[in-house]
Amino acid sequence: MSNHSTMPEGADPVLWQTARKRAGFKSHAFVYLIVNAFLWTTWYFSHDSINADRWEGNFPWPLFTTLGWGLGLAFHFAGVYLFSKEDAVQKEYNKLKSKQS
Repeated sequence: MSNHSTMPEGADPVLWQTARKRAGFKSHAFVYLIVNAFLWTTWYFSHDSINADRWEGNFPWPLFTTLGWGLGLAFHFAGVYLFSKEDAVQKEYNKLKSKQS
């Protein structure tokens, strides 16, 4: 079994760190989908379908988990793919370098 936390020899540290973050996001998204599928299935088979037109006892309680955890997952995505620190540092460096010229 390989250890994914140790960087192999000759690997670029920045790329390795980015790859680790992306792999972490993908596993987070997979767990999110599996757990939420289980919760929604549990709710579907346990709610009172006879009184489906009334909210009494039929409130879709997995909605809280789906929305709350989904918000966290969205922030995780943004941190990994949209607003990575490496990109911000590179942009600032390029800006300073162009001002210096």
